[in-house]
Amino acid sequence: MPKQESTPLYRVTVVARTTKAINYRHLSGATKIDFRGTILLPFAKGEAKVEGRKGAIRIQAQFEKLNSATRFGPEFLTYVLWAVSPEGRADNLGEIQVEGSSKSKLDVTAQLQAFALIVTAEPYFAVTQPSEVVVLENIVRPDTMGSVEEIDAKFDLLQRSQYTYVQANVQPIADPRIPLGLQEARNAMAIAKAAGAEHYAADSYKKASQLLAQSEEFHEHKGDKKQVEMTAREAVQTAEDARAITVKRREEERLAQERQAAADREARAKALAEQAEKARLEAQLAAERAAREKAEAEAARLAAQAQQQAAQAEAEKSRIAADQAARERAEAELAKSAAQVQQQAAQADAERSRLAAAQAAAATAQAEAEKAALRAQLLNQLNSILQTQDTARGLIVNMSDVLFDTGSYTLKPGAREKLAKISGVLLSHPGLSMQIEGHTDSVGTDEFNQQLSERRSGMVRDFLVDQGVAASTITARGFGKTQPVATNDTPEGRQRNRRVDLVVNGADIDADATPRDAKSQ
Repeated sequence: MPKQESTPLYRVTVVARTTKAINYRHLSGATKIDFRGTILLPFAKGEAKVEGRKGAIRIQAQFEKLNSATRFGPEFLTYVLWAVSPEGRADNLGEIQVEGSSKSKLDVTAQLQAFALIVTAEPYFAVTQPSEVVVLENIVRPDTMGSVEEIDAKFDLLQRSQYTYVQANVQPIADPRIPLGLQEARNAMAIAKAAGAEHYAADSYKKASQLLAQSEEFHEHKGDKKQVEMTAREAVQTAEDARAITVKRREEERLAQERQAAADREARAKALAEQAEKARLEAQLAAERAAREKAEAEAARLAAQAQQQAAQAEAEKSRIAADQAARERAEAELAKSAAQVQQQAAQADAERSRLAAAQAAAATAQAEAEKAALRAQLLNQLNSILQTQDTARGLIVNMSDVLFDTGSYTLKPGAREKLAKISGVLLSHPGLSMQIEGHTDSVGTDEFNQQLSERRSGMVRDFLVDQGVAASTITARGFGKTQPVATNDTPEGRQRNRRVDLVVNGADIDADATPRDAKSQ
């Protein structure tokens, strides 16, 4: 096998996606569904005949306009059809190989009864979980017969970055002269190696390496193509098994390390507690000894003083007078020291108050700077999608009427694409809110213009909600022709007035929507 100077990275981060699953009831006969291309491959389409049979569901599918999977990155070589249960379980139903006409067929069976059908781009056919590159999803046809139950099927998709190659030169490019199975085997081996299969699943990895070497040798010596493909596909399956074993063993190793670390922390904490208790007991004993020695010394002093009192009565009077004077001086000195200590404490309190005020001011300045930075970042992100202005009300994204048909509120595909990107920006900042404001020119009646502006803003709101943006963060309003931004006497002015403004605001970017008198959707 040619040496590759690249290392694929594998990550277990997942993203969620939702599609419609259909309950194909047992032995209920045949029905048909369609496939619709996603935003990644919007012109792809297909249909399938789904028939409930004893013990399984037969699926006869055919697809059109499936371009080469390498368009999504050189690591993607093929397409896979998946059945996804409502609980999120995904079953690999088979590989879809695209012929020269970009048409392909697949006849498979599924063991599930209720499931959604999706098609994803993959690095090889034997993957066990779908990538995030979903290119087709099933939809219910108007003529679908029988009892059809629509269920939301949620499933986890691996991030595309798990197949991304990091290398010194360039990424590998699919060579049409090399059989697809052999290319998939190379991909599978590279991904397994990056996961650490050489160490964690050495036997399976070694077997996969041998199978790939055999396939490479058959291909190099122009052997039987079926033999090349068969050996390569076996290498793919074995490499995928090695990768799966590696992921499992690395997770077990990580958990063992975490358990050992927890045990070490507990042992250290116990040792520290014992040391602290020992120090406390030693300090207590020392304090008791000091108190006992002080009491004994005081008793001895009092005994000696009593013995001398009779003989030294006059001297004692003089000593008492001298002691009184000394005490007064000591008290005065003590009072002076106390005043100094009190003054120092007041100065310390004042310094702490000054530091606290300075820290609070710094924190406020930092928060304002972060808001300004986030606001500038959002402005740049939104400007890259649609024209956006930074105003006191927030960031105003302008959707001109070219994104709608004239007199219509139906979103054009270009508008949907831009709104999908905007929804991605909003989803990455959950603290934001949006006001959608529809406007028209002066052509037409007031009632028509009011309804058109409301429907356009409502259509934009519904699309963003469908993309996952929380409905509670969006409001939609229509202003009709009441708030023009240009004269309605020229075609250019009327075109500027036919618009939908998306006002993005929120505390995170230090912007709140200014209330406006208008009819709310």
